Amino acid sequence: MSIKNLVLKYLNNHAETSENHRDDTLQTKYYKTSKDKALLALENYFKNNTDFEITSISNERGEMSVITKRGKKAFIVITVIMVRPFQTAIDFSVTAESAFPFDFGFSTKLIQKLYNQMSKELPLISNNH
Repeated sequence: MSIKNLVLKYLNNHAETSENHRDDTLQTKYYKTSKDKALLALENYFKNNTDFEITSISNERGEMSVITKRGKKAFIVITVIMVRPFQTAIDFSVTAESAFPFDFGFSTKLIQKLYNQMSKELPLISNNH
């Protein structure tokens, strides 16, 4: 990772995943499941974890928004898209609340934690479809 990317990673209060992200840990992950099962796994995880609160779910659009309740405050938007049968992409967008315009990598670490959790609950295909 270049110096510029390292600085951007830690001196920012927002992180999101994408198809071709410069940081491999923030590339979209694909799971061998349906959109509905992925949303259900996410919903169950957040409902059973006292650190989070679901603020909205749109099954039709494949979106969920969540806030953190403990520690550093953050707003999370999760997008679930079924790209083909039993191949579903999950993307995260995290914005941390802070008195400063940066979060020292908190938002990136939270995305990594969420991907690790989903990879325990759903069969991971790969980072690239």
